Amino acid sequence: MDLENFIRRETAIAAPSLVPEIRLHLATEITPIWQATEESLAQRGVAPPYWAFAWPGGQALARHLLDNPSLARGRRLLDFAAGSGLVAIAAAMAGAARSEAAEIDALALAAIALNAGLNGVSVPCRAEDLLAGDPAAQARHWDLVLAGDVCYEKPMAGAVERWLAALAAEGVEILLADPGRAYLPKTGLTEAARYRVPTSLELEDRTERETIVWRLAPPR
Repeated sequence: MDLENFIRRETAIAAPSLVPEIRLHLATEITPIWQATEESLAQRGVAPPYWAFAWPGGQALARHLLDNPSLARGRRLLDFAAGSGLVAIAAAMAGAARSEAAEIDALALAAIALNAGLNGVSVPCRAEDLLAGDPAAQARHWDLVLAGDVCYEKPMAGAVERWLAALAAEGVEILLADPGRAYLPKTGLTEAARYRVPTSLELEDRTERETIVWRLAPPR
């Protein structure tokens, strides 16, 4: 599959509601991928297109970085499970010394490259499974790790929580944005900001999600 042409054909260029400064290749009501079912995508060898939506957690993190550029300026950042790359793009626009995106979906990686180009920034990508790596070694690469909307599924949320906590123990600052998903960590979180993110009833059960940016404290 020609990934870039697939993305261009199946999406439209649009700005997320909370972050109008940034343009992305997104699914909309008029694009084919919006109408496709998970089964039909699987028949075409395509994983569920999480990269084609600006999820509330990512929008909140991106807004937080653009409104507070000192969080990013001159620092090395990682957008974990980056999807569209929205957060990494916002970090680059806010002046990060290096803004990376981590993804394991080939289509997401292609979308991040296209989206970064749309916004005139460079976002290097890491395609490996970082959760399988050594946090003590990984911590040398980043000053701040950002994770948006990663607490929707129990095994994934638990693995991410352990990995982020291990990075925090090594001195990495962690920001985790969540719109009320079921498996958000119960302890170790301090609220940094709160946003009301417009959402689609095609994806959520309401038209707006209150989304909190949390700072994850190092384990004691």
